[in-house]
Amino acid sequence: MRNRRAHTVISGKDITESVADALQYISYYHPPDYIRYLSQAYRREKSAPARNAIGQILLNSRMAAFGRRPICQDTGLVVVFAKVGMSVRIAADVSFVKLINEGVRRAYLDPDNPLRPSVVADPLEGRTNTRDNTPAIVHVELVAGNTIEFTVAAKGGGSENKARFTTLNPGDSVADWVVETVAGLGSGWCPPGMISVGIGGSSEKAMLLAKEAMNEPIDIAELAARGASSLEEALRLELYERINALGIGAQGLGGLTTVVDVKVATYPTHAASKPVALIPQCAANRHIGFALDGSGAARFEPPDLSQWPEVGPEELRPKGVRRVNLDALTKDEVTQWRCGQTLLLSGKLLTGRDVAHKRLCELIEAGRPLPVNFAGRMIYYVGPVRAVGDEVVGPAGPTTSSRMDAFTDSVLAATGLAAMIGKAERGPAAIESIIKHQTPYMVAVGGAAYLISKSIKSARLIAFEDLGMEAIHEFEVQDMPVIVAVDAFGSSIHSSGPAEWRKRMAADSIARSIGV
Repeated sequence: MRNRRAHTVISGKDITESVADALQYISYYHPPDYIRYLSQAYRREKSAPARNAIGQILLNSRMAAFGRRPICQDTGLVVVFAKVGMSVRIAADVSFVKLINEGVRRAYLDPDNPLRPSVVADPLEGRTNTRDNTPAIVHVELVAGNTIEFTVAAKGGGSENKARFTTLNPGDSVADWVVETVAGLGSGWCPPGMISVGIGGSSEKAMLLAKEAMNEPIDIAELAARGASSLEEALRLELYERINALGIGAQGLGGLTTVVDVKVATYPTHAASKPVALIPQCAANRHIGFALDGSGAARFEPPDLSQWPEVGPEELRPKGVRRVNLDALTKDEVTQWRCGQTLLLSGKLLTGRDVAHKRLCELIEAGRPLPVNFAGRMIYYVGPVRAVGDEVVGPAGPTTSSRMDAFTDSVLAATGLAAMIGKAERGPAAIESIIKHQTPYMVAVGGAAYLISKSIKSARLIAFEDLGMEAIHEFEVQDMPVIVAVDAFGSSIHSSGPAEWRKRMAADSIARSIGV
């Protein structure tokens, strides 16, 4: 009689509990390797706006870790990779995916640290929020062994929306396509982060390669020190240098560090094909790995927070900062603000994202009254996390502003809005509207949501309650920092900043090559 290897029995409740705890953990703890590399980038950054942005991300990370509140208001779409050992038996009455989704539901509805639900059930029409961020995206692989190895990630919408795919000719350069593509992405993916590239297989396999490689440890400095030992490693080093040489910088403001690492994964493919996938990872960079072996749920120890640099708020106040009273804005004042200038905002601020803007435009088109008087006011594109305890609002970082571009001219023409705040660049049509209506656009730092929330002293719902996090609120803020990204005359820091730093880095490279 043949020997039978004993199965490892893993409880379904341990899977659910582990997934829930992992998602809570990554909502407020950055991976230490990311903090280490970002701290190095902060120390060497020479672009003042980019250094300020990186400093805010680091300060926000430390505050979120101690406060155990989300790093970013976009608490992500959950992606789970599970390698299930074939000697494992799962003790449960429901499917493996249902066990994972129950963990997601518990994590996002946790009363002590509720996470923002961002998943909509119907992608075509209704787009009704599922209210608990389920379902997760689950990838399962059967492997030899008697454990289940998990990687749990929470992927932000801003970076996920910038994922790209192409099929190159076999002789085409992957590096050239990646660099050209990153140059055209803008900054809505919230750099400094990572770029992950999957090459080979088929269209879906290439995307999966890139998504999984994104969760590998950050080690580009170690790779550079020892040198490449494969084509994949050589490509990583080339892309790291070339992408940073684009000068995009933190938040697209222009600077030395756009990526802290580049990942490359490959797979055999058809002789006629060269599928290539590119997926950016934002500054939140939330993921963790763990294994279950039947001995109980996973346990997650807090990282050593001494690795987090102590960046003080005073370091983030540049010279020449201008204080602004939001309750007394005038056209004369807003037209004096200049591209790249830092403002500290105090007073009452309206909020609204794309669904609210769409509804406003429908009312404008129908000739119906608006629920809010926007004249002379400033609007912040934000969908905050629900408040807990004595908070007036949860983490409240900016959303990607280009989603508002289609509505901008109608809203500015009909409302007399004085200024706008969001994240990343605006498109040509929006900039035309900014110039026409002399309504400047500011950016807050994506990846600094918890820090920003501390400048919000009160919040009240004033319109479209049924939209949940998309509803219009009125915040009262004190010394909320923003940078003028597009001034009333159309000058854009997202154009001028990267262009300036591209030139500087190219000049430095030439000087080094000739020994100057």
